[in-house]
Amino acid sequence: MMKLKDIIQGIDSALHGSADIEVVDLQFDSRRVGEGSLFVAQRGTKVDGHDYIAKAVAMGARAVVCETLPSDMADGVTYVVVKDSSEALGVMADNYYGHPSAQLKLIGITGTNGKTTTVTLLHRMFRSLGFHAGLISTIVNKIDEEELPTTHTTPDALELNQLLRRMVDAGCEYAFMEVSSHSVVQHRISGLTFAGGIFSNITHDHLDFHGTMANYIAAKKGFFDGLPRGAWALTNVDDRNGRVMVQNCQAEVHTYALGHGADYQCRVLEDTFEGMHLRINGHELWCRLVGRFNAYNLTAIYAAAVLCGVAEEEALRQLSLLEAAPGRFQYVSGRGITGIVDYAHTPDALQNVIETIDAIRRPTQTLITVVGCGGDRDRTKRPEMAAIAAKGSDKLVLTSDNPRTEDPDAILDEMEAGLDPQQLCRTVRITDRRQAIRTACMMAREGDIVLVAGKGHEKYQEVNGVRSHFDDVEELERELKRGE
Repeated sequence: MMKLKDIIQGIDSALHGSADIEVVDLQFDSRRVGEGSLFVAQRGTKVDGHDYIAKAVAMGARAVVCETLPSDMADGVTYVVVKDSSEALGVMADNYYGHPSAQLKLIGITGTNGKTTTVTLLHRMFRSLGFHAGLISTIVNKIDEEELPTTHTTPDALELNQLLRRMVDAGCEYAFMEVSSHSVVQHRISGLTFAGGIFSNITHDHLDFHGTMANYIAAKKGFFDGLPRGAWALTNVDDRNGRVMVQNCQAEVHTYALGHGADYQCRVLEDTFEGMHLRINGHELWCRLVGRFNAYNLTAIYAAAVLCGVAEEEALRQLSLLEAAPGRFQYVSGRGITGIVDYAHTPDALQNVIETIDAIRRPTQTLITVVGCGGDRDRTKRPEMAAIAAKGSDKLVLTSDNPRTEDPDAILDEMEAGLDPQQLCRTVRITDRRQAIRTACMMAREGDIVLVAGKGHEKYQEVNGVRSHFDDVEELERELKRGE
């Protein structure tokens, strides 16, 4: 329990009632409200929590945080009026759980691609260095090596602060966190204290939510705008928005790049399917990850480690030991065929993966790509994804990703619209993803490469709103082992 006045500390608000009351818990879902709860009425894209204030009060809420007072205010209930309930929730959650982010070195990364790989490998590195560390990612949340389920790239403010509190109580010194553009706009990270922030890149994605690229860029920049003095900001200056991210940033700015001059400079000396030979700030090393996009990730990881106080030599040694995150350029092999599973679900990510394969493969090796696009998401990237896949591959299999509530064939129609007649001649359309992977493997001959893109680490497929077990790695491995 905690007094309301302590929970709303630091929030600009108008109080109607006593702030000296005890609150049992914080809730923004009226269905979870119990006797003594504080209910936060948020305005969402589909549901307005203000419509459920009366229900929350009837279920026992002793205090309500809202942007507009209800017409009928209940006796004995304190109403706290704020400008933005979602932003206030983040600050209140931070207060309620005892400011856990300030008790950690919380490092966040934002960008279209590379977030999961970067935080996952930073977590592995710092665990290998002997630190207690937490991880908040698309794939999994972790407290040291304890795995916790995840449903969003960035959890809601309550779940996030509760998780950080558990990390602090477990003795964690560091936490590495993906920061999605949605979480910035929806104030899920409001109230958090970051010790460092990393920008990877911005490419076409999430326009179904943000509407325009300008809004998307502004959302990413919002993370860096919120970094405090004493924190550091690490930005990729090869990306044209890299310097935009840190304009007027209070944190100490550092840069990394493969092309432009930067504080942390990387060169790819050799790139193979087995790994890369890199030179970072004059030091040469062999890494087990593949592709220029991973060279960016590794440079960011190295720089972040050094900025966190790790000696350069030790950071380089640890970098050479790292292996790819699940579903990120993950290898599967059989019958002499190379299989690759990658999460690439944006045009830029798909192009990066295909270019990486193309730079390494021999002229005699055929590339067969299996790819789809998710339903209920940005439709404008569908023809672009298909065009990139067709241009970079010898043969293309278009299939379902996670159709969610959309018609899978309608999604494939929109993808096919991006192909010219010659590309269509090299394209097979198979709605069933399992059958599509099987067909691609049947088309492949010894020495060929089968790329299955889009779902990566995911262990499910969502069709008509129902999730069923589906694992690209399992499917590809089974097909490539068939007949061995």
